[in-house]
Amino acid sequence: MTDLAPPELTKLAYLGPTGTFTEQALFTQGDLTELDLRPTPSIPDVFRQVVAGEADLGFVAIENSIEGSVNVTQDTLAFDVDLLIQREVVISIQLNLMVAPGTALADIERVCSYPHAIAQCRGWLSEHLPNAEVQVTNSTADAARLLAENPDGHTAAIAPGRAAEAYGLEVLAGDIEDHPENQTRFVLVATDGIPAPTGHDKTSLVVFQRADRPGSLLGILQEFAARSINLTRLESRPTKQGLGDYCFLMDLEGHVADELVADCLRNLHMKHGDVKFLGSYPAAGTNGDQVRTEASAASRSADDWLADLRGRIRP
Repeated sequence: MTDLAPPELTKLAYLGPTGTFTEQALFTQGDLTELDLRPTPSIPDVFRQVVAGEADLGFVAIENSIEGSVNVTQDTLAFDVDLLIQREVVISIQLNLMVAPGTALADIERVCSYPHAIAQCRGWLSEHLPNAEVQVTNSTADAARLLAENPDGHTAAIAPGRAAEAYGLEVLAGDIEDHPENQTRFVLVATDGIPAPTGHDKTSLVVFQRADRPGSLLGILQEFAARSINLTRLESRPTKQGLGDYCFLMDLEGHVADELVADCLRNLHMKHGDVKFLGSYPAAGTNGDQVRTEASAASRSADDWLADLRGRIRP
């Protein structure tokens, strides 16, 4: 992953407290861990700090492979703030049931965690704790923190293993998620600036329809199909302007610096509705660095080839 630029961006807000999956994802990015890290109590507060200039960057979850979009993140980016995505980070999610030392499974009367985490453990909870009350917290790590502050012997938290270490809890059951292949995608946002193209990029958009008419979505999708641009995500969201008024959130392969992508965005804006640009940024993936290296080599080779041809033009 390319180091963050420009260097004057030093303060980073993210969903805290210590031990969240957001923090775990953040710590996979070496350049980001060197910044002034500021855990915040909620995702909206992350955005508020960036917009207010209290933080230069924000780092939040945006999508989960099991539960889908994190709506508070999607809606805030789409409707409430003008921020640009700088990069994406994807990590695997392992969830654990943790308790205060000495608490047994039979003692548990309630389970606390973030709504997405609870939803991802429905099967395990139904089998092992069918009568337990479920309580919602601001984050998985917040559930662990609150349990550590009030170890009543009857409450458990669902959180990352790191949270158990941070708050002195015992992991009673590990990897309790219903789908082991579960992953969460996070995004880094800033008020301005588009990272340079790398050859392995993603662009995020919101397209607002000018009118709800037959074939309107088809017309939008044809702009991508005509240019062989691959959409990696397409989701409709209510605009909050009235029943039946929806917009489309899209992720596509490519960068706004690419001619085909730029031409597609131009036509979308001109023909089909208002377009909100959410960013072009390096795409995540286990082979991302290899793809970027190969793309750079191919680009240099193409430049050399074209330069040779142009060098043959007679005066």
